Amino acid sequence: MSEKPFKNEKDIHTDFMDDMTYGDYLQLDQLLSSQKRLSGHHDEMLFIIIHHVSELWLKLIIHETQAAITAIQQDELQASFKMLARVSKIQSQIIQAWDVLSTLTPAEYMEFRDKLGNASGFQSDQYRLVEFVLGYKTPHILKIYKKNPELYDTLLKAYEQPGLYDVSIQALARNGFAINPDVLNRDFSKTYQGDSSVEAAWLEVYRNVDEHWELYQLAEKLVDIEDWFQQWRFRHMKTVERIIGHKQGTGGSSGVGYLKQVLDHYFFPELWNIRTKI
Repeated sequence: MSEKPFKNEKDIHTDFMDDMTYGDYLQLDQLLSSQKRLSGHHDEMLFIIIHHVSELWLKLIIHETQAAITAIQQDELQASFKMLARVSKIQSQIIQAWDVLSTLTPAEYMEFRDKLGNASGFQSDQYRLVEFVLGYKTPHILKIYKKNPELYDTLLKAYEQPGLYDVSIQALARNGFAINPDVLNRDFSKTYQGDSSVEAAWLEVYRNVDEHWELYQLAEKLVDIEDWFQQWRFRHMKTVERIIGHKQGTGGSSGVGYLKQVLDHYFFPELWNIRTKI
């Protein structure tokens, strides 16, 4: 009985001797052979796959955010909204990944943690790229990647370029808002700290939504991304605390202590400040 539906599908291709298959297109041989455990412990596979999946989602976040930055620079705000909305959906998937990793108990992780050496998610170049395109710039982090000149150049380029919030502020200026020139011409390799002229501009947008509808939509897309990012950071911190407590991270960071510190950082500070003033 189970074969009948297949037999009735006369157009299904079964001869792939000379044609590309699904696995060929996705290079699944390479992808699925990348999970190489360094221990014999069953749960190391979970640990590797969770991080592989997260890195793939980070790659798509970077792809979409960089495209959104370009669209905003070209005043194609509607196009950027689709990309930024997709980023938010991706973030929800990464957050859920922590729920799966949380099934790893402290005793299980200790069975293979020593095999990681000094390797740590703290060193993820794609995570740093996400921070850079969102405008959070940390110069000392770049040293980690000097062993790979091509990767280092990619990160340095993103480090020196305007982030998503920078181009959004520039869009405010192009729409007639009086933005402090020091903000528009600032050194983009420095983390943005906030400015009263930017806050005044966003406050005007929120008080006159109909007049500034596209900028209002942009602002809310940015808030969505920051909201999800903070939830991701929180779930990361709690998952680490659940599995290793307050041990030092394998990469040398303070672990939970470091993760708690970054929870206080805002990428788009004025968009949160104005909520009290509207």
